[in-house]
Amino acid sequence: MLQKTFQSAREQMGAVRPGATARDTRLDVFRALCLLTIFVNHVPGQYLEYLTHKNFGFSDSAEAFVLISGLAVGAAYGRNFVAGARLASTLKAWRRAMTLYVAHIMTSIVTLAIFSAGALYFGRQELLGEINIRPLVEQTEQGIVAMVLLGHQLGYNNILSMYAVLLLMLPAMLWLNAISPRLLFAVSATLWLAAGCLKLVPYNFLDEGYWFLNPWSWQFLFVIGILCMNHVRAGGELPRSPWLIGLSAAYVLISACWVLFSWWSIDISFGLPAVLTGFDKTFLSLTRLLHVLALAYLLAVIPGISRLARLRADHPLVMIGRHSLPVFVFGTILAMAGQVFLFVTDKDPIAGSLYVIAGIGLHFVYAYYLDWLKDVGTARPLAAA
Repeated sequence: MLQKTFQSAREQMGAVRPGATARDTRLDVFRALCLLTIFVNHVPGQYLEYLTHKNFGFSDSAEAFVLISGLAVGAAYGRNFVAGARLASTLKAWRRAMTLYVAHIMTSIVTLAIFSAGALYFGRQELLGEINIRPLVEQTEQGIVAMVLLGHQLGYNNILSMYAVLLLMLPAMLWLNAISPRLLFAVSATLWLAAGCLKLVPYNFLDEGYWFLNPWSWQFLFVIGILCMNHVRAGGELPRSPWLIGLSAAYVLISACWVLFSWWSIDISFGLPAVLTGFDKTFLSLTRLLHVLALAYLLAVIPGISRLARLRADHPLVMIGRHSLPVFVFGTILAMAGQVFLFVTDKDPIAGSLYVIAGIGLHFVYAYYLDWLKDVGTARPLAAA
């Protein structure tokens, strides 16, 4: 069962034609839950935000999304990166990276338009000081260039750019994996540790800051997903040791208590680098990394959860997960409009909660529309024939 759990997403990123193989829907379901949670978290100040799992542990949906993306990429590219097909796989990955880059630029421009419209039509100029917009307003010419070159990122608009960089790195990852999976793990772990210790991170052009999600750090989680998928597809299984299950459950429980009871003042550094003992999201501190891995491990080895997540292909959650990129872009735009809505309503949590509930419903409507559009597109050639 575990092997089947990870053998989803073969259609992911165009790897398999629709209908070519039976699609395992479990990764789609978990990806859909991540997308919906990201949307909820990206409209801060309303009640539903306090129900997401970021309030009960060190990691949040961003870590889960990247891990699932690594699993999906492992399914789509793992077996295809062989002699004679490596150039095609490389170009395919880079084309996908370009798609993500264009989506990132588009959502950033729409975000600017939404906040500018709020400032213009509601007379709330303070909106232009939100989510890192002010540098673009004050240095427009430099700001446009910086945004296009990924040297300036708006708040809540930084996942796609990081993911695009990971896909640019993918051919090198797959090449190392072809030599030895252990070599890939060692190189990735070393880069993660070096990035955290030496603060290796892409810097912004307009200010003294840097990327909120450092690709040199987050690539480690992405690689772990690829390696897990490749291991299972090769016939391996995750260990079901009672000790490992107990340790994972204990870590998840301690993490929940840490967040719920605000134990942040407890010093666990012991003189070690912050990437090993801190809780920094930019450099994906070990505490966050272990939390998402512990959660994923428990979800993978508990059969009941696996069965619950295996839904029909026409289930609404599966539809959302199947169209992850357009749904993510749609959710980001909704979330940015929601932030402006909360701002002009003086951050009324009830109004914000109602907006988020409506937005979740629109996610399902949009996913259904995308599925319908896909069916129409495939039906027309048959009708014409």
